[in-house]
Amino acid sequence: MRQRAARGGLCALVVSLALGAAILTPAHAATTDGHEATRDALREWVEEGGMPGVAAMVRDGEKTWFGSAGYADTDTGRKRSLDDHFRAASITKPFIATVLLQLEAEGRLSLDDPVGKWLPGVVRGNGNDGGGITLRRLLNHTSGLYNYTDDPDFQVNTSGSGFPEHRYDTYTPEDLVAVAMKHPPHSAPGGEPWYSNTNYVLAGMVIEKVTGHSYAQEATRRIIKPLKLRETSFPGTDPRMPRPHPVAYSWLHDDSPDAPVHDATEQNMSWLGAAGELISTAGDLNRFDRALMRGRLLPRAQLDEMLDEVPSSGIGYGLGVEVATLSCGVTVVGKSGRTNGSLSAVVGTEDGTHQLAFNANGDRLPDSSRYFEVIEAEFCGPEVTDQ
Repeated sequence: MRQRAARGGLCALVVSLALGAAILTPAHAATTDGHEATRDALREWVEEGGMPGVAAMVRDGEKTWFGSAGYADTDTGRKRSLDDHFRAASITKPFIATVLLQLEAEGRLSLDDPVGKWLPGVVRGNGNDGGGITLRRLLNHTSGLYNYTDDPDFQVNTSGSGFPEHRYDTYTPEDLVAVAMKHPPHSAPGGEPWYSNTNYVLAGMVIEKVTGHSYAQEATRRIIKPLKLRETSFPGTDPRMPRPHPVAYSWLHDDSPDAPVHDATEQNMSWLGAAGELISTAGDLNRFDRALMRGRLLPRAQLDEMLDEVPSSGIGYGLGVEVATLSCGVTVVGKSGRTNGSLSAVVGTEDGTHQLAFNANGDRLPDSSRYFEVIEAEFCGPEVTDQ
């Protein structure tokens, strides 16, 4: 299942703003050896890709490295920093999947339970049937459910031209699922993966039904506090960002050459909820990935379930994570995320020894392959740039 080439994977994300020379800042001069290709890939995001700024942190064994290019604030010239907080968006999903897998290990649910067992009557209408969709199919995106963030009216208000007016609106999980239920399913359950944020909104609702606590409370108790992820949080309806943080520059899905750039730093993330509200830092995300892959969060049986892939277009969908085999044969596991003004990823090797987390404070790229080039550069090295 891991014969895939890398170029299609982990996220097809999309920015064209020329900002002048890139600025790269290694965390410690003594630890930059071996990361030249990663440095170059970060520079290219700014110099050629037009990204306002990008920052990356690596953990390789016991060594760490930090590099950045561009700016956290293009008006003041402030650079990206190691301590920057950012909206991790869909990197929320492995946190949610981990909680559900922990509940399975505790015997409180089965991933083969139908959604309708825990949320009766929630998934219904227009051909949708929660009785035929298992929790597992939510987590690996084989439910076939419509992705509510693709709804044209919803998209306009949350990430399109209506965002400035609606950025502080609050949505409940029930509101989000209701948007999806206005549409027929994309496909029958159990088919080719179809990425849908609806799946994880439902997964968050299941967590609350089983435990009596919100998904944010359970993920904080089970993951964030034990791992001492002190800079990671679920903001709920609070639109503010903890400091320090970059300015989040957004083009709001407007691909025209003269599209205006918006400051999307403040936004009420209830429009993504369990599918993508997390705030974190590169250091915390690397710690989470390492702990997950080394079995600190899940028993072996549940970790194997998480890594059981359903292949699709160059990557494999596990439970909350994505798996890709790079051009040099290295397999990485992780998740990418996009929201207004923020593109992020965390990936690591299967043995938990080598992690990369990075964030760009913009949301449009003219060539989406550049996103994956940072990952290739770190895990495959300088030979990638010579191809």
